[in-house]
Amino acid sequence: MSSLVTPKRIPKFYRGNAACPGCPIPKELDVLLEVLGNKTVLVVPASCTTIIMGDTSGMPSTVPVIHSAFGAPAAIASGIVRALRTRGDKDVIVTVWAGDGSTGDIGFASLSGAAERNEDILYVCYDNEAYMNTGIQRSSLTPKGAWTTTTPEGKREYKKPLPFIIAEHKVPYVATASIAYIYDYEAKVRKAKQIRGFRYLHLLSPCPPGWRFDSKLTIDTAKLAVETGVWPLFEIENGEFRLTSVSKTLLDKKNRKQVAEYLKLQGRFKQLTEEEIKGIQEEIDEMWEEIKKLVKK
Repeated sequence: MSSLVTPKRIPKFYRGNAACPGCPIPKELDVLLEVLGNKTVLVVPASCTTIIMGDTSGMPSTVPVIHSAFGAPAAIASGIVRALRTRGDKDVIVTVWAGDGSTGDIGFASLSGAAERNEDILYVCYDNEAYMNTGIQRSSLTPKGAWTTTTPEGKREYKKPLPFIIAEHKVPYVATASIAYIYDYEAKVRKAKQIRGFRYLHLLSPCPPGWRFDSKLTIDTAKLAVETGVWPLFEIENGEFRLTSVSKTLLDKKNRKQVAEYLKLQGRFKQLTEEEIKGIQEEIDEMWEEIKKLVKK
């Protein structure tokens, strides 16, 4: 390849991996590892990423990877970091890269335990809002109203507010991010890299097959999630709450797009009535009133 067309960013997971068309996971990993560097150990529980980097059609990782059981990644990462620190290696960043099923459901106990102990690990949840790798079953992070194979008429329960739950453990750093706002995501990874103790990033990761949208619309879908206020971008550093990127302008309701734009882009919400969509809009507006209180504090 000519030096004139060589990309400035050298991807860590090269084109040709086993991800579905439109899947944001490879790019999300590229950004993560570009910032963290080669002195990184990844702990990856059963998930889409296990297939992307783990089977015969996957791409090998450029950093050490431990594939773990669904419920164990935070516990395994805790053991790894303690072993490294015992032998005097303080530079390696032990990072859990896990989906919403492992994070919010099956592995929640070990996640909460690691946060409570303030283990020196970075935990990244890439949230595609269902168990996508095993057939699109609902998780506790599936949003209310969404179709999955186990909620064919739409999920009746609310999405678990996991970033706020982790923040209640009084850890040094919690943040949300989106692949549509890649520099915001990159900045948060860079900040988390410099902090010691438990750090948690919650990354919205749209899934074309599971969310039922055209694979070319991944970034558009992720962007609308932020612009409609469904997915606020924020960070909580040592207890201080801050909105980041475009979300800083969304405190004013008139700057938020209507949630119907986001919902109607996705087939998983096609069963919703106009009245149900109106109810979701009201819930989002109520959430932003709570966010206003956090900003004022």
